[in-house]
Amino acid sequence: MTTTSAGLTAPFALARYRVGDTARVGLVAGERIRPLDESVLPRGLNGFLAAPDWERLGALATGEGGGWMPLADVTLTAPVEPRQVLQAGANYREHVIELVAAGLTQNTDRTPDEARAFAAKMMDDRAANGEPYFFIGLPACVVGDDVPLVLPAYSEVHDWELELAVVIGREAFQVSREDALDHVAGYTIVNDITTRDLVFRKDMKEIGTDWYRSKNAPGFLPTGPFLVPAPFVDGGNIDVRLDLNGETKQKGSTSDLLFGIAALIAGASETMPLLPGDLLLTGSPPGNGQHWKRFLRDGDVMTGTIEGLGTQVVRCVAP
Repeated sequence: MTTTSAGLTAPFALARYRVGDTARVGLVAGERIRPLDESVLPRGLNGFLAAPDWERLGALATGEGGGWMPLADVTLTAPVEPRQVLQAGANYREHVIELVAAGLTQNTDRTPDEARAFAAKMMDDRAANGEPYFFIGLPACVVGDDVPLVLPAYSEVHDWELELAVVIGREAFQVSREDALDHVAGYTIVNDITTRDLVFRKDMKEIGTDWYRSKNAPGFLPTGPFLVPAPFVDGGNIDVRLDLNGETKQKGSTSDLLFGIAALIAGASETMPLLPGDLLLTGSPPGNGQHWKRFLRDGDVMTGTIEGLGTQVVRCVAP
């Protein structure tokens, strides 16, 4: 796969690219990339994100020399090294209505229209009176789109969920909504892969959801390819789109979030400090495989685009 900056509109972004068995941090500007050495990143990527100097990177992005290479000549991998991954559940109004309505029509006497109306009221009440809902992902699942997605053989209902992911900058602990965005270093793309038949426990329904088994197989968090600095992104109003084999399946806007980015950061940081480089996934718009009754298969290609953040291409393979 040829690496390009398609869909990346910022004047520059960060990326990580492969050098043998390791990954190196690079600065991307247009269709070229240059390595960033210890003079720029003396404390590594996460240390830089804790106190980012975007002006310095902007100057480097317009300069010559510095070991610039064609972007097409390198293999990008995940642009982040998170120590924690937090995921917001049920956070797109239309997505939740879609999923709840689909489930209710199979289990009650409600018509599809009645089920949608019921779900819409529930979401509006939650937005007005509720709180964000979080669960934890494993950082080991974070990979670049250079890694094929191996579909585990124990299920045939692996699903896609394209999401805007917040990359934490300065440590955030019990921050207010008013101050929350000061702790954002940037944004990236994550596809939160989900095995649908493992979401709910069958042996003891009272336990509820099993996010560990349903969302944490190897490679289930394809991330990147770019980390775009926060000053270049309006995270509250950008388009999110996923195509499967060239056919659009998901299409939405972060303006449909039940709880916006500031509310998510404030809510998540109430319990545990969010550390530089951590990922906070914001939820997924409607159009998952569960809606289409079409799940991932060997040979499928998912193309995920978030406005201004570039394009992620994930290839699915059988185990």
